[in-house]
Order: sequence, then C-alpha cells, then structure tokens
Amino acid sequence: MTEEYGNAGSRTHGYGVDALREVNKARERIAHCLASTPDEVIFTSGATEANNLGILGLAAHGSATGRRHIVSSTIEHKAVLEPLDHLRSCGFEVTLVRAGPSGRVSAEEVAAALRPDTLLVSVMHGNNETGALQPIEEIAARLHDEDTFLHVDAAQTFGREPHALRNRRIDLISISGHKIFGPKGIGALIVRRREGRRAPIAPLMFGGGQERGLRPGTLPTPLIAGLGLAAELAEKECEGRREQCLAIRSDALAALARLKPILHGEGGPVLPHILSFALPGIDSEAIMVSAKDLVAISNGSACTSSHYAPSHVLTAMGLQDDVVQGTIRLSWSHMTPPVAWDQFARRLDDLRF
Repeated sequence: MTEEYGNAGSRTHGYGVDALREVNKARERIAHCLASTPDEVIFTSGATEANNLGILGLAAHGSATGRRHIVSSTIEHKAVLEPLDHLRSCGFEVTLVRAGPSGRVSAEEVAAALRPDTLLVSVMHGNNETGALQPIEEIAARLHDEDTFLHVDAAQTFGREPHALRNRRIDLISISGHKIFGPKGIGALIVRRREGRRAPIAPLMFGGGQERGLRPGTLPTPLIAGLGLAAELAEKECEGRREQCLAIRSDALAALARLKPILHGEGGPVLPHILSFALPGIDSEAIMVSAKDLVAISNGSACTSSHYAPSHVLTAMGLQDDVVQGTIRLSWSHMTPPVAWDQFARRLDDLRF
C-alpha cells in the first residue's frame, strides 16, 4: 500500500510496471491452485461479485441462443439464489434441485433436470452452513451438452479441496480471499477455456476495460497481492491445515457425544472446519448467550445475521422446525487456539434443566 502504490494499468513508468508484476504473480499463484492459466483469473471484490458476474453475465448469451433454463440447488448461498431470482424475473426458468437430509444434492437429480435449452448448472462445492461437500465432479461428468456451462461457488473450498476444482469441465469458479486468510474485499471468477473457448460472459459494469473487459476499475494491487500469497500458502499447507482442523473437530465431537447432538452434513464428505448441530429441546439463542465467553457462535450465515430468519439451507434439507430453530454453527481454522470443549459441553448440558 505504500511501497508499490502504482496503478497496474499504467505501463509507461516503473511504478505501474512494479504493480503489474505483483498482479501477474498473484494470477499465477491462484491459477496454479486450480490447474488453470493466469489469463483465466478475473479479479472481483469477492465471491459474491464473482457469482453475480458468472451467472448474470451469461444472460445475454442465453437470450440470444434461446437457452433460458438454469439448474441449481435449494442450498446455494444467497449470492447465487438472488441472481437466479433476478433472471427468473427476466423470463428465465430456474430448476432448483432439493438436497436430502444429509445436506447434499444428487448428481443424478441434477442430470435429470437438464433440458436441451439448459444454459447453466450452478452448484456450490462446500455448503457454508453445514460443511457438506457437493458431488461437483459427478455433476461435471454428467454434462454431455457442450453448450451447457458449469459454475461452482467455491468460496468455502478454494485452497482446501483442490482436487475436484481442477476438473476442466468446470467452466466458472468463484473464490473469495478472506476464506483463505487473505484480505477482505478481494476474490476472483475463474473463466476457463474449454476446447479453446470461454464461457461467453458479458460484463455487468463498464468503464475502463480492465480484466479482459469483464470488470472495469483500477485494480487493488495490495489486495490482489495478498490473495495471491494466501492462495500459494493454502496450497502448500493444505494437508497440514486439514489435519489440524480435523483434530479440532474430533475433540469437539468427543466432548459433545454424550449430549447426542443432531449433526448436519454427516453421512458423506464434509469440510473439516465446519460443525453444524442441534440439541433437541435447546434453542440456539440460549446456546449463544450461555457460551459466548467460550466460543463465538452463529445460528446461520454471516451474510444474513443482521436479521434472523430460519436457515433456508436447513429448511431445504427437510428438517423439523425445532431442529432448524435449535441449530448452531461452529467454524475454526488451523490457527484456532485450544478450545475448552468439555466446559462448552457442560454449559449446553446445563441448559436442559
């Protein structure tokens, strides 16, 4: 922010050249994580903007070609569901595949929803509330129409679950810097080539032509450099971070076991750093108040915490109302200090009386 303050778009002087070098280095680091190429990385303000650009940016192509059908799921983040609602209001048809009680969609059901006029399939990789991983590779394998594009919201899994995201049948990937301990306010949309062509994304904003004409504005070089370094570290330290997060999860589950919690996302692959559960007969608000000096807890997505409403994810999983109302979500990282899980469990046990 102080030593390399130049504009990466100003290439006629050394300050701009230095800034551009940092931007290009970040592109390379991010692309390497995804087995992509640097020119496939389009910087945005985060995964929310990337989702909007990837989904709404296809609307003009869909209208021009008569492909006005989209397949997604009921457990997507609002940053996907609300752009889809907008397209629905513009005459697009949207099919939302329901998730089962495990919090996962079925690749077979996604494939069954496809039509000759399907423009886009958009399915998240890891759910932000339950941690349940979705079968994106199986979904990709079932997309036989070359003109149907696949978008994956990978905000929770970029830098954590690299293998599936390297599948080249995934055309569009949304990532966010702060999920891997980079700066807030930076992310990217990966727009891949498939058989030499990119998804025909049109820009949502105009004025400057930066980022291959898809996202105008002066590039925030410090944020981009931070995202690039965070991506490189996440890739190098992936297995070690996973092991540390799994150890925390194991300790938490061991302490909670005697309370017989209802665990969400179990029965399949789940992210090691997210734990969502309910205790029958105990309200989530009571848990948060009781344990606020031990752990920071939420009862839903941070993006909707300014106004409480029942989780659309848990509701879509078909869970009973009392389970939905009683669910809390815990998340941690490889840097999380020791947690007094036994004391936490005792606090919860006391709420039953």
